[in-house]
Amino acid sequence: MDIIFLKEFRIKTLIGIYPWEKKIPQTIELNLEIALPSQQASKTDHIEDTLDYSQIAYKINSMLDQQHFSLLETLTENIAQMILNEFGSPWVKVSAAKLDVIQGVKQLGICIERSRL
Repeated sequence: MDIIFLKEFRIKTLIGIYPWEKKIPQTIELNLEIALPSQQASKTDHIEDTLDYSQIAYKINSMLDQQHFSLLETLTENIAQMILNEFGSPWVKVSAAKLDVIQGVKQLGICIERSRL
């Protein structure tokens, strides 16, 4: 299985359950591992035979601009399902972390793995 990745993808978004979190964007850090639908790109060297990193980043940015999530669990699930369904990946691993939210804790978050059935 060939896997592409996006590491330390930082983005500001509204995330959280507290009133201030619904008004003040926070920086979250995403890390993604995405299985390619095939190994064709390594043979052809054509972008059409792989997943376009920039399109994945664009779709995630758009999703987080348009929607408020209360929980990181819901945010990661939505990102995972979008990648599986819109990009045709057979498997994805998504982690999302809030940064410096709790004193003494650099990151807090969740990591999920999903696959198409």
